[in-house]
Amino acid sequence: MPPTPPGFELRHGDCIAGMQAMEPESVDVVVTSPPYNLGIRYSQFDDTASRDDYIESSMHWASEVRRVLKPEGSFFLNVGASPANPLLPHELALRFSELFVLQNTLHWIKSITVETRAGEQISAGHFKPINSPRYVTDCHEYVFHFTKSGKVPVNRLAVGVPYSDKSNIARWGHTEGRDLRCRGNNWFVPYETIVNRDKERPHPATFPVELAAMCLRLHGVDAQSLVLDPFNGIGHAALAAAECGAGRFIGFDIDAAYLAEAKARLEKISSPCLRVSV
Repeated sequence: MPPTPPGFELRHGDCIAGMQAMEPESVDVVVTSPPYNLGIRYSQFDDTASRDDYIESSMHWASEVRRVLKPEGSFFLNVGASPANPLLPHELALRFSELFVLQNTLHWIKSITVETRAGEQISAGHFKPINSPRYVTDCHEYVFHFTKSGKVPVNRLAVGVPYSDKSNIARWGHTEGRDLRCRGNNWFVPYETIVNRDKERPHPATFPVELAAMCLRLHGVDAQSLVLDPFNGIGHAALAAAECGAGRFIGFDIDAAYLAEAKARLEKISSPCLRVSV
């Protein structure tokens, strides 16, 4: 993993005010997962607003994302639902389409059961089971890929997978002899197994580092790129940006404890000269 560059900044405060202080069209990629308004118990945030208030407040911060995003930039929004509140991600995406073009809809698969060619059913991944006479257990979330134009090129093979049938490599000219094809929009990214949530993942709603890294690889980042996460949490997008070689990262959070945890996690992978505003 490349060393974390000194341009990684973890800023304590509201993301709207923070983004308002940033230069317009300065950000290459935004990867974030805001509170879902599903009553999750954050330490410093009330996740129980009315539906209308939640959508409107989301439009405020998304408007700032649009202002700071470069014309050729990408905005990856991870949002989930609950079985009793299934329309929330779609309502949010519909309103955000007033600001952006929805270029890709990705499905983050947390757990899946498939049948092998031998007829065996196998399950992989982790999920939170529910006991309900009405709903099935929810094993996925959405990642909406927004851009300003809907025409931003992506590197599909940066998150590609090998061919199952190797004869396809020679059969199709577009492979150029590579054993790599587009993964598609169903991304199976399981959580890492943990023993103690308080010590190993002290945040009630995180996405895996690998999910954020896949978003960054799909768009493409390098040492000149600035990655932004308006809802930094414990820094999974920051860790992904370091893993992918981004030159700069800015993350906002209203919870100083989460930022301290993010800083500690970054320091475990390198010895960065982090500029942390608290």
